Amino acid sequence: MRKSTVFIVILGIVSLFADMTYEGGRGITGPFLAFLGASAFMVGFAAGFGELSGYLVRFLSGYISDRTGRYWLITFAGYLINLLAVPLLAFAGNWQVAVLLIILERLGKGLRTPPRDAMLSYASSDMGHGAGFGLHEALDQIGAVAGPLIVFIVLASGGGYREGFLVLLAPAIIAIAVLVTGYLLFPRPSELEASGEIDYRDFRGAYWLYLASVCFVALGYADFPLIGYHLGVRSVLDPSNIPLIYALAMLTDALSALVSGRYFDRYGFRVMALAVLVSMFYAPLSFLGGSWAAVMGAVLWGVGMGAQESVMRAAVSVFSSPERRGSAYGTFNTIFGVAWFSGSLIMGYLYGLSVPGLVAFSIITQSAALVILLGLEGFRSAG
Repeated sequence: MRKSTVFIVILGIVSLFADMTYEGGRGITGPFLAFLGASAFMVGFAAGFGELSGYLVRFLSGYISDRTGRYWLITFAGYLINLLAVPLLAFAGNWQVAVLLIILERLGKGLRTPPRDAMLSYASSDMGHGAGFGLHEALDQIGAVAGPLIVFIVLASGGGYREGFLVLLAPAIIAIAVLVTGYLLFPRPSELEASGEIDYRDFRGAYWLYLASVCFVALGYADFPLIGYHLGVRSVLDPSNIPLIYALAMLTDALSALVSGRYFDRYGFRVMALAVLVSMFYAPLSFLGGSWAAVMGAVLWGVGMGAQESVMRAAVSVFSSPERRGSAYGTFNTIFGVAWFSGSLIMGYLYGLSVPGLVAFSIITQSAALVILLGLEGFRSAG
């Protein structure tokens, strides 16, 4: 196995156990805050402000990573904050402390994502950026499914929320240990960057055009909690089946990441455009149909998420030189996050006014992204 592939697998295993930790915890933070006496407003504030803060810090994180070259140091700092905040929730004595830890967890994730993705892009240049990010996302999603299942087992066995958070210390420690191993084996991951003939300066205008398409995708993509809320309150599905629908979406996400990542390296932005075209129909199926339509909607939603987490991230490498990769990922993540947060607010508001209006908004924004992506078809992955 090539060194670059080993490095990608190591980062993928780190993400697997990291996702196991914080995705496991996120499933019970809402009811835990309610248990501590927090209002519905504070629950929403903790989730929304935490996400927004985590995305805003990514721009600064990427810039500092490039300026200092301390990709590993910033990645370690982010993972430590991100992962240890979750099991520490077991010791939160009041909702104020719990809210602080929830926000810190998101800030930690925001801090480590740009330098981590920059290092991943160096290694994936050898096997293909799409394939590299696709492999990483597939491993990541295993943890995203396993984490909530672990917490479910704890609660089903008679444990409480605190026990659920505390058990997540184990995958957190494993993730950090694997990260240390990655550093010891590959202290200078930039050396894994494959040499190429691409003049990155030619892509400045296209990079911002690409970010415009990213904005439209994020604006019109509903959070699964909103989909789950709809399926429950409208009695489309039995509430006990909604977690199974989410698990199906996550499985599709992993498969989509592998497939779309591999073909992006061969066919470029046509693959991303196809993923947007297919996944845009998640909205009418999820919000306007019955139970079987909801199942199909979850599958299409997973197709889109897999493409977003693989080829959308991989494409940033096409538009940025290695020495500015951290800044490119920081900008990408910040813009994507702010657009996603804004879209979540808009669609949440539209849901209360008109569900067909929400669906129309989603399709229009995804269609705008599709038009831009087709205009970028001439570009190819640097791998």
